[in-house]
Amino acid sequence: MINFNYETNFQLEDEQELSVWISNSIIEEKKSEGEINYIFCSDDYLHKINVEFLEHDTLTDIISFDYTVGKELHGDIYISVDRVKENASDFEVPFKHELARVMIHGILHYCGYKDKTKEDASLMRSKEDYYLSKR
Repeated sequence: MINFNYETNFQLEDEQELSVWISNSIIEEKKSEGEINYIFCSDDYLHKINVEFLEHDTLTDIISFDYTVGKELHGDIYISVDRVKENASDFEVPFKHELARVMIHGILHYCGYKDKTKEDASLMRSKEDYYLSKR
């Protein structure tokens, strides 16, 4: 089950459509959907989590806590709406596009994709692009 939670004034306009898209992406990755919580928040909210849990004193667009069991995906995905808006502007893409990229990025991490090396980041970006093309 995919849940959308809000710790800021932001609200998704298309929860059902996004939920179906994410579910289909999970199935295509040959995984099953457990409980996945998206929490949309501000820079300040996510920064506190970044410092407290990861000891990183930086802003970020996403932090995901992975509770996956076997092939069943579970986790909490925190997304800074402020950071996504700024990144969309920097990358000159629509906000909805950048938001969807970040949302699927968290799911891909749960599926086992990494992004720390150049090769891993390239594969992650390729997978993001692939699933964005199916939205």
